[in-house]
Amino acid sequence: MIQELVTKARSYRRFDESKKISMEQLKEFANLGRLSPCGGNKQYIKYALICEEAMNEKVFECLGWAGYLKDWDGAEKGERPTGYIVLLRDKTINGNMTVDEGIAAQSIFLGAMEQGIGGCMIMNCNREKLANYLELDTTKYAISMVIALGVPKEIVVIEEMQSNDDVTYYRDENKVHHVPKRKLDDIIVKIIE
Repeated sequence: MIQELVTKARSYRRFDESKKISMEQLKEFANLGRLSPCGGNKQYIKYALICEEAMNEKVFECLGWAGYLKDWDGAEKGERPTGYIVLLRDKTINGNMTVDEGIAAQSIFLGAMEQGIGGCMIMNCNREKLANYLELDTTKYAISMVIALGVPKEIVVIEEMQSNDDVTYYRDENKVHHVPKRKLDDIIVKIIE
């Protein structure tokens, strides 16, 4: 069950914009982040939740999408995310980014996928512009990442890498997104029984 969920929880970049995410769903997903382990139990990760259409457009323009797809500037209108969760670091509690943001994000990601909601964790964003749009107190909060969410409108396929050094994901002529993964034997360095 968990392997299937992890396998399905890919980075989706095209969504069915006619299928909206509700604020209740976003709160439910943020709660999964809240319940996740956090070093020292500091609980410094806070959240901004967005599902209002005009603000969705502003958030979208702040994001960088799919670095390997050089000729693609992100989804067209009608295929954009319908909700966002912005992970914020409360600098008064913890000034530095840690693995905790990733743990919380993965919990959110898996919880969303369980409901048929796909997403993309995005670190490439114009943080200053986004903080301005969100009217954040940047003396207190730093943007760690943005999780874009929506009902997927694309197929993402995991495939075994053909060579051990080409990790480049790509889209084929049918817009199927292919994600190469190293073989299990290639990532296990040592087995001690």
